Amino acid sequence: MIDLRSDTVTRPSEAMRQAIAQAEVGDDVYGDDPTVNDLEKWAAQRHGFSDAIFCSSGTQANLLALMGHCERGDEYLCGQQAHNYKFEGGGAAVLGSIQPQPIENEANGTLSFDKLRAAIKPLDPHFARTTLLSLENTIAGKVLPLAYLAQAREFCDNHQLKLHLDGARVYNAAVALNVDVIEISQHFDSMSICLSKGLGAPIGSLLLGSTQLIAKARRWRKVLGGGMRQAGLLAAAAKIALTENVSKLQQDHKNAKYLAEQLNNLAGIEVNLAEVETNMVYAKLGDKIDINKVTEELKNKNVLISAGNPMRLVTHLDINKSDIDRFIQHLSILI
Repeated sequence: MIDLRSDTVTRPSEAMRQAIAQAEVGDDVYGDDPTVNDLEKWAAQRHGFSDAIFCSSGTQANLLALMGHCERGDEYLCGQQAHNYKFEGGGAAVLGSIQPQPIENEANGTLSFDKLRAAIKPLDPHFARTTLLSLENTIAGKVLPLAYLAQAREFCDNHQLKLHLDGARVYNAAVALNVDVIEISQHFDSMSICLSKGLGAPIGSLLLGSTQLIAKARRWRKVLGGGMRQAGLLAAAAKIALTENVSKLQQDHKNAKYLAEQLNNLAGIEVNLAEVETNMVYAKLGDKIDINKVTEELKNKNVLISAGNPMRLVTHLDINKSDIDRFIQHLSILI
């Protein structure tokens, strides 16, 4: 099966399966799981934060960050295309009583500081209190420039805002920029990392932040039903994702570029190669292409894609160049 729907579809490696089988475990709700404790301590130090908490998902990690930074009746600023605004079930509003204030994303994924400044509410009982700015990196496969992150830090400091990064694919950003991840994380008060996307772990995300923030997050995780028991089984795989799979992301990026180039050779499909910065390819389809029919026909050939125009295709650990060639061959016949 060739699965180009997302980088969440990866299967755990043999090394991960062995680590899961051999993991030393305890009850994490009591703080007794040594493998979880090791992962959290290591991750906090590795990324320049005081503390960390292992979560079941990126959605949970982002929600814990929002609920840790904001009180009921506060608001956070974010992009209209931000995952924690658009694709996480409205959790901040539903479960945290936190109001999102979405700002239109610029073409490169950034948010205009002029628009952000205009959206900050006055200190007045009529308004929600603007408390936090949340950025996403990467966003739709695009990488936020380091200079922009430094400007965001300065902006938040000037306006007494906290700064959170939805870093679900932050390592893709670091690899694309050819910098250590600390060059990104240093600008933020908190950061989430999804371990089950391009890094290949079966389950799990991390939230990193101050000791105080993580203590609040740990309480909210329990309230939300996210307390896990012998979670060291999962943490063992997560550690491998961070220590062994980061170096493999560069190949994913190369494969995405190759995929984009091959798609451009097909009639009725157009990809802007300049916008293929990491492992995501967005292909615009001509009017004559019935993407729903194509999707079904590809499925019959053991190729999975998500129907849409533009068509989003994502490379990952389980996709190689020959897989891409097979996909292109099948697609060329169907269109």
